[in-house]
Amino acid sequence: MPDDLKTAFKKFIKPPVPKTSKAEKASATSKDKDNVVYKARRVKLSKPNKQQQVINTRIRQERVRSSDAQTMRISKALSMSGVGGRRYCDKLVEEKKVLVNGKLAQLGQQICSQDKVTVLDKLVVIKWPDRLARIIIYHKPEGELITRSDPKDRTTVFDKIPLLKNKRFIAIGRLDFNTSGLLIFTTSGELANHFAHPRYEIQREYSVRIYGKELTPEQINQLKSGIKLDDGNANFLDIFKIDHQDTESKNFWYKVILKEGRNREVRRMFEFFDLTVSRLIRTRFGPISLPSRLKRGQYYELNELEVAKIMQEFGLTIAGTK
Repeated sequence: MPDDLKTAFKKFIKPPVPKTSKAEKASATSKDKDNVVYKARRVKLSKPNKQQQVINTRIRQERVRSSDAQTMRISKALSMSGVGGRRYCDKLVEEKKVLVNGKLAQLGQQICSQDKVTVLDKLVVIKWPDRLARIIIYHKPEGELITRSDPKDRTTVFDKIPLLKNKRFIAIGRLDFNTSGLLIFTTSGELANHFAHPRYEIQREYSVRIYGKELTPEQINQLKSGIKLDDGNANFLDIFKIDHQDTESKNFWYKVILKEGRNREVRRMFEFFDLTVSRLIRTRFGPISLPSRLKRGQYYELNELEVAKIMQEFGLTIAGTK
C-alpha cells in the first residue's frame, strides 16, 4: 500500500482504549461522589394564617416606603451595584464619568431610589440594601465548617445554602467541625452583635451525649457552681439528665444551658471530669429554638412577622437597627 494511502487509512483507525477494571470504575465513581456538595434543602415549616399574611404584607409595604426615602453616597451605591471598589468609584466621579439625572456627579453626593445613574454612558441599576433584616436558621450537620473558604477544600455551610453567597449574611456564633444543630444567619449586624457579644449574656442550650458513665450529683453541682478552665472559670446555668427508653445503653444524654460561647467550652467542661462528649447539638440560641421538623442539612428563612418578633426581643427595628 502506498505511503500516502497508509497515512489516510490511519486517520480512520481509532487507537485501542485500555480496559478499565470494575474496581477502578468503582473508585472513580466514589471519587466523583466525594467531590459533590449536595445543596441544603429549603423547607417551609408552617403556612401563615390569613392574619399573619396581612401583617407580613404590611411589613413588606413599610419596608418599600422606607427604602423610597433612603439615600446613599454615590460611590457606595456604585460599589454595592457591582461597578467596582469604593476608591475606583470615587475615581470615576473625579474623572467626570458619572452622571446623576444627566448632571455630573460630585464626590460624596447622596442619591435616592428615583435617581438615574449612568457610568461611562451606561445606565447602572442601583442595588439598594434590603430595609428588612433577614434571618435564616440552618440545622448544621457534623463535618461542615463555618467559613466562606477552606484551604483544605472541605465543605462549608456557605457551600450548602445558596442564599449565603450574598456576603451580607453573617453567621451568628460558631459551631465547631464536629458539632451539629442550630446555626443562625442574618443580614443585620446589630442583631448579630446582640446575639454574640458577651455583655448581653444570651443563653445557649445544648444536648450533650457522653459515653461510659453518667455524672454524679457532686459533679453536676460543681458544673453549675463553676470549674476552672485554662481560659478562666466556667459554669452551666442549668444541667439535667435526659432519660431515654434504652436503659441498657452506655450513652448518657444531658441538656445544658450556658450564657457564653467560648471555644469548645461545653466539651472542655466535661473533659474536666475525664468524660468525652461523643455528640453535641445546639438546640437553642436566645429566643430561637431548633424546630423539631427541621432535619439535618435543611434550612428555613423566617417570614416578616417572625423577624419582627425576634427584633422586638432585642429592642431593634425590623431593619435591624436601634
